[in-house]
Amino acid sequence: MRTTRAVAAALLLQLTVACSEEAAAPAIGSDVTIYPARTVITMEPTQPRAEAVAVADGRILTVGSLAELGRRHDGSIVDETFSGKVIVAGMIDQHLHPFLSAVTMTAAIVSIEDWVLPGQRFPAARDRADYLAKLSAAEAALEDPAAPLISWGFHHYFHGKLARQDLDAITSTRPIIVWHRSAHEFVLNTPALVSIGVSDALVAAAPAAIQAQIDFAAGHFWERGAFEFLLPHVQPVLVAPERFRAGLELTETYLHTSGVTLSAEPGGSGDMYDMYNSVLGDAATPFRFYFIPDGRVPPDTESDSAIVQAAEAKLAPVTSRTAPLRNHVKLFSDGAMFSQLMQMQDGYSDGHHGEWLMEPEPFARTFRAFWDAGYQIHVHQNGDAGLKLVLDTLEENLARNPRDDHRTTIVHFGFSTPAQVQRIAELGAIVSANPYYTVALADRYAEIGIGPERADEMVRLGDVARAGVSFSFHSDMPMAPSQPLFLMWTAVNRVTPSGRIAGPNQRVSVQQALEAVTIEAAYSLRLEDEVGSITPGKRANFTILEADPFAIDPMLLKDIGVWGTVLEGKLQPVNH
Repeated sequence: MRTTRAVAAALLLQLTVACSEEAAAPAIGSDVTIYPARTVITMEPTQPRAEAVAVADGRILTVGSLAELGRRHDGSIVDETFSGKVIVAGMIDQHLHPFLSAVTMTAAIVSIEDWVLPGQRFPAARDRADYLAKLSAAEAALEDPAAPLISWGFHHYFHGKLARQDLDAITSTRPIIVWHRSAHEFVLNTPALVSIGVSDALVAAAPAAIQAQIDFAAGHFWERGAFEFLLPHVQPVLVAPERFRAGLELTETYLHTSGVTLSAEPGGSGDMYDMYNSVLGDAATPFRFYFIPDGRVPPDTESDSAIVQAAEAKLAPVTSRTAPLRNHVKLFSDGAMFSQLMQMQDGYSDGHHGEWLMEPEPFARTFRAFWDAGYQIHVHQNGDAGLKLVLDTLEENLARNPRDDHRTTIVHFGFSTPAQVQRIAELGAIVSANPYYTVALADRYAEIGIGPERADEMVRLGDVARAGVSFSFHSDMPMAPSQPLFLMWTAVNRVTPSGRIAGPNQRVSVQQALEAVTIEAAYSLRLEDEVGSITPGKRANFTILEADPFAIDPMLLKDIGVWGTVLEGKLQPVNH
């Protein structure tokens, strides 16, 4: 549990401080730079605040008062750049997808919320008429009559049912590809289906489980029908080289502007690594990025060892700024939160049903293979029935083959019950949550499909905190903006667009929220010995803020200005 780890960290810090004269000595010939600040928020329990931090060779040497550091590092450089600002441990977005971010952020965004990107703003579409008007305007704005219109952000519970016939009414000649707000569904018009060679006969040749997640007449593809069937056909359009590179560059700028110093993609795809590394992998990238392979393999894979070997084959190459996280893997339980395709124990009020991304039997087999190989397993989960599958499988494997410090990670953590939170604690699992779910969806889901009680209790982080479970935040970009301060704001306040607080008892403190984007996020990736706090010996990764998160109204957290970041000692101001 987090409390046990905090005690261990405190003891380690005491030992570090006791030996600081010797342990913090820089390499011969290296320059020591001391950075004073309005305050330094360290995320270390025994020394939560300081006046200054000393850095050399990209590492933190010492933390303390300016006078103390000046005495200890005689002849050092004192850099006043941050003297009026707040130095925080480098912020981490534990989970996002460069592919999805690059493609959606360069699409015609017509979504349920405003999206503000570097140099661009896309106003929200509030209802069906507004959505169709904005989509039609985006189509009319394209100068090249042959260019496809790719749009992201549609949500059926806000914009109404959408089918290929609606898109054909906008244009009968230009391909239109609408990517659902969840990124787990597509709707295509007839010209788009023809252009990528998808026909009724091709659908009929697919396995029955995939056909069940396709409505060809409506041009609608979801979950496995979207990922396994449609995506290989539509991907060449989505990732046209110039467009994809521009999207990755936009993502890089966006993350830096948001104060991110480290991120990871659980479920990385091997055929994307060359594209990612061409932008995110060079020495100029202002953050480090890690990849966790997707553990799904063909159902006829013969042995557990072959399952693990298939994941190993998906590991990313190491570059200056990207690398794989070895002995980590991503698995999947149930469907998307934004599509209401999660598996719910008490079903849906309108009678529809959720979907599995991995059926229970292959999920159990794949989990066992990676468990026995000693992997940390990160599992996409959204519904409480999906969580039951994960916890039952974890419990079975713990009983069969006990492991300490396995850190099985519940990813997204949409719906759960209080009893399941206690099971998470008892089984030694941890949570990586998307706290934006509540803000974005609680109002509408209270009315449709879920009901008010369950909708307000989604992402029940208050219960998780009280159970002593380690939890971190992630954006799952583009499911939420990759802005750690915004994620903190959502979890601390849980204020919906209607202005109400959804589930007041599930709010967390500013301290807990800041931990969730620093030291707890590092812990979830097993990088806590390198990053996540301002501790002697760790990488000199800082996020530089214009205000102290603890000294303002919590409703203003998302509005704190970001000066920039420091990555391993390198100052990186944001170009506003």
